Amino acid sequence: MTISEQRPSLPEVHRSISIPNGKGFWRKLLAYAGPGYLVSVGYMDPGNWATDIAGGSRFGYTLLSVILLSNLMAILLQSLCVRLGVATGMDLAQACRDYFSPRVSFVLWVLCEIAIAACDLAELLGSAIALQLLFGIPLAWGVCIMAVDVIMLLFLQGKGFRYIEALVITLVATIAGCFTAEIIFSRPEVTGVLGGLVPNPEIIQNPEMLYLAVGILGATVMPHNLYLHSSIVQTRAWEMIPQKKWEAIKFGTIDSTIALSLALFINSAILIVAAATFHFSGYQEVAEIQDAYKLLSPLLGVGAASVVFGFALLASGQSSTLTATLAGQIVMEGFLHLRFAPWLRRLATRLLAVVPALITILFFGEQSTGKLLVFSQVILSLQLSFAVIPLVMFTSDRRLMGEFVNPRWLKVSAGAVATIIVCLNGWLLLQTLWGWINGAG
Repeated sequence: MTISEQRPSLPEVHRSISIPNGKGFWRKLLAYAGPGYLVSVGYMDPGNWATDIAGGSRFGYTLLSVILLSNLMAILLQSLCVRLGVATGMDLAQACRDYFSPRVSFVLWVLCEIAIAACDLAELLGSAIALQLLFGIPLAWGVCIMAVDVIMLLFLQGKGFRYIEALVITLVATIAGCFTAEIIFSRPEVTGVLGGLVPNPEIIQNPEMLYLAVGILGATVMPHNLYLHSSIVQTRAWEMIPQKKWEAIKFGTIDSTIALSLALFINSAILIVAAATFHFSGYQEVAEIQDAYKLLSPLLGVGAASVVFGFALLASGQSSTLTATLAGQIVMEGFLHLRFAPWLRRLATRLLAVVPALITILFFGEQSTGKLLVFSQVILSLQLSFAVIPLVMFTSDRRLMGEFVNPRWLKVSAGAVATIIVCLNGWLLLQTLWGWINGAG
């Protein structure tokens, strides 16, 4: 396989950010910082909230180990995205188009579009729920209002990629600050939290726990983030020589590792707050974001707890909606060589989320949104193998990567991650089918 000469995705921002020559470590790290935070917002979107709240309220701190494992997987996989984008000048979608047959590429594109629609559904519902909780806007109206947020992205894209990065970093910092306050309010038991970081065999043995665990995996390791990161890392204009490429890989990996460590804190904080507030107070069936909002202040005895929770949710939905749009553009351009106007691509993506959201709200009631959020994350997890396996294949192929090919330890680690993801998803599918068969019987 050889590197193809093709137009880069997101050409308007490709190699648009200069890298200072001969400057110190921190100046270079600052220049490379940004793509990791855009990726990280996908790891703390409203879909994570639904699965983390349900997991914390139902099973206490037990699923913290799943969040930790998922985040370690994410750090490794995103480092492979950096390596692929820098070494080849291609993103993951373009590499798939070059390597696989047109039929396989088309199937991978369809699966990725389904994953993006599921992700956008979670972000749309999360933002609409936040508007309802904070300002009393009906959920159906909130869904319609958030459907037109494409204007914000178009405005920022016209200003430059650094403006998008700055906004996302500000929103991420807002979420982190809000949940630092929530942890202080909830006063979790330290020994329980530390114990939850140790894997428990019951997670595999209990079908309900496994369902939430795979939902957490799907909410944490986002398939579209792998396509996104391999493209936006190329917004930096490093010199096209091996030495500078190694430097770009190093700083890009540091950037994503720091950003995903922040995402680990936020995801863990959501589950910890849910466990400390609900599980140990007898409210073990709390799975809806709305119920969590209503109960936080009364149970914690802190009037601001629910409002802080609501603003963090709104920041989460708005930050992650930006990256879903960029990922959609990258996937369509990479797989199909089709480039639509950004507003048209954004509108199409959002309509795919608006329709099922409105149908669910109007026909099944607002109380059904929590289940829809968790289900969207399980869909993401089931799609994940189809992005992870090609990524591991490409970065382990010396013909494509040259001297930047994965070393043996990284090949083994990446292969183990891919195997765990495939096995977990296969187990979930078997458990789900068995449940349907028993239910039918």
